[in-house]
Amino acid sequence: QVQVVESGGGLVQPGGSLQLSCAVSRGGSIFTRLRLNMGWYRQGPGEQRELVAEVTSGETTNYADSVKGRFTISRDNAKNTVYLQMNSLKPEDTAVYYCNSHPPGWITWGQGTQVTVSS
Repeated sequence: QVQVVESGGGLVQPGGSLQLSCAVSRGGSIFTRLRLNMGWYRQGPGEQRELVAEVTSGETTNYADSVKGRFTISRDNAKNTVYLQMNSLKPEDTAVYYCNSHPPGWITWGQGTQVTVSS
């Protein structure tokens, strides 16, 4: 089973930036062999988990309308790591951010990383 660790969250003012990282902590050889499409998901207080960005094995990217033009997803296959660069952050981006395959199911959900956007 593949496991990941998300990091990079924190408290940031509106308009600020953060870069999240998702590193494979276990099952790296499986992850490499599967060549999974990967996604960043988020779950705000009282909300369902939603997909915000996807990067395919061929590095095609897709974004939710709410983050398009502000967030950039990328992957470094040599490091088994997926990134999410978040710019122009808004209070409504406050959530716990997770990474997983897209569709999810190939990777055990991690603890996520908290992003709080507040002045």
